[in-house]
Amino acid sequence: MADELVHYAVADEVATITLDSPHNRNALSAQLVRELGECLERAEADEAAKVVLLRAEGTVFCSGADLSEASTGAPEDAPRGIVRLQRTIVGSSKPVVLRLQGAVRAGGIGLVAAADVVVAKEDATFALTEVKLGLAPAVISLTVLPRLTSRAAAYTFLTGETFTGAEAERMGLVTRAVPAEGLDAEVERVCASLATGAVQGLRETKALLAHDLLERIDRLGDDVAAQSARLFGSAEARGAMSAFLSRRR
Repeated sequence: MADELVHYAVADEVATITLDSPHNRNALSAQLVRELGECLERAEADEAAKVVLLRAEGTVFCSGADLSEASTGAPEDAPRGIVRLQRTIVGSSKPVVLRLQGAVRAGGIGLVAAADVVVAKEDATFALTEVKLGLAPAVISLTVLPRLTSRAAAYTFLTGETFTGAEAERMGLVTRAVPAEGLDAEVERVCASLATGAVQGLRETKALLAHDLLERIDRLGDDVAAQSARLFGSAEARGAMSAFLSRRR
């Protein structure tokens, strides 16, 4: 049986979900996506948890799609899974806090944008690299576009350039960017503050905040998943992904 890639624990009314897939830098493999979805559903049903904390082990929070799977598997499976993950996070009745300790790329940025509160290291790095591989950030546009200013979206989507946590805060993608030594203290403070809310208050307020974003996901989710599948299945993208994997090896 494959080793568990996502861990779940509860303490002090916070359900902590940890990505732990070092072999592929916490990429969104089919197994990780499935386990993350299961942990999010577990947190939703867990009466001991009022807040959900999403974090990762290692120096990379999430490297995006697992290209080794995407270059050979059915192109429609992964996009649908990422749409579901984003909807589960946005639709959670409990506030979702994301602790960003390191690099996040491409599809992983969709998880960042779906969370309610994001605390990042100032020097954490972001990049929407899809354009370099003949792809587009289609499914993650569901959550990323509403967070970014239109100018920031155009620049980051079209160039694929790297930007920092401090820049992401100015763009609206991150709630707060802090020095590395203050990351855990700030995450703990935010989670503790959220946990002082009443269950009903948190649930109803979260529903108000999530309404428009859920509507957008439900309205556009099938279309962007189909677009992503078409691009991942294209000869241009498959060639670019194979070349990238060869260089990395």
